[in-house]
Amino acid sequence: MTGSLDQAKEALGVRLRELRQDAGLSGTELARRAGWHQTKVSKIEYGKTKPSDADIRVWCAHTGAESQIPDLIATLRNIEAAWLEWRRVLGTGTKRRQHAAIKLESGTEVMRVYHPFLIPGLLQTAEYAEGVLRSVVEFQRVPDDVDEGVSKRMERQQILYRRNHRFHFVIAEQALRTTVGDNQTMIGQLDRLLAVVGMPRVTFGIVPAETPYRVSMTNFAIFDNARVMVETVTAELTITQPREIAQYGRAFDVLAAQAVTGDGARQVIRAALESRTG
Repeated sequence: MTGSLDQAKEALGVRLRELRQDAGLSGTELARRAGWHQTKVSKIEYGKTKPSDADIRVWCAHTGAESQIPDLIATLRNIEAAWLEWRRVLGTGTKRRQHAAIKLESGTEVMRVYHPFLIPGLLQTAEYAEGVLRSVVEFQRVPDDVDEGVSKRMERQQILYRRNHRFHFVIAEQALRTTVGDNQTMIGQLDRLLAVVGMPRVTFGIVPAETPYRVSMTNFAIFDNARVMVETVTAELTITQPREIAQYGRAFDVLAAQAVTGDGARQVIRAALESRTG
């Protein structure tokens, strides 16, 4: 985590240095104009000191880059808030994370979700969710409250039936084939997806396995174009920087364009189901 934060601060420093250089200012001259100690500029540029919101505004004012202020401040805030290690998120088990998801999703009107190898949580059966959360507890070595976590995950799914919310899910075909739990669990989950295809306010797409490669992505969720949540092995990443959110939006659009929906999705699901039932 520390390494990731250091890299993020250094990347911000590089962007600020480029703005200074584009303005034709030396570090000493920028510090003089800003009324700072002469070493402050270099410390910020090399990621040794984290600038404040006010520092960003002053920097941009003196380099003629006022239009960059919102994006840079979003980057700054993201540096501190972005990375939440799973040991902190799941410190008391899985229930709290599910509760936080309910709050976030309830405040979201349009949610877009992509997963390359699992069924998204909002579409999982209780048995499938138990298999997923059991794996999380065992791998992350966190308190075992799987039953409570599953109950909260099922509670989350009520949002699918509220009229003021819309959802667009895209999965890779592999998600239909990844075994979670036992064979009966998978049969039940695939049956559930057949029902999902016809739900109002829900778009469900599957990227077929033979689809030509366009973009490589891990799983992520986009909330109203205001934030993106990305899961890694060690942490949950929250992205709020507009430029990065737009990048994820473009990636989702590419994946959605490759996905089959409606009868096409049902056909892919039935094929996976037949492989389980013989």
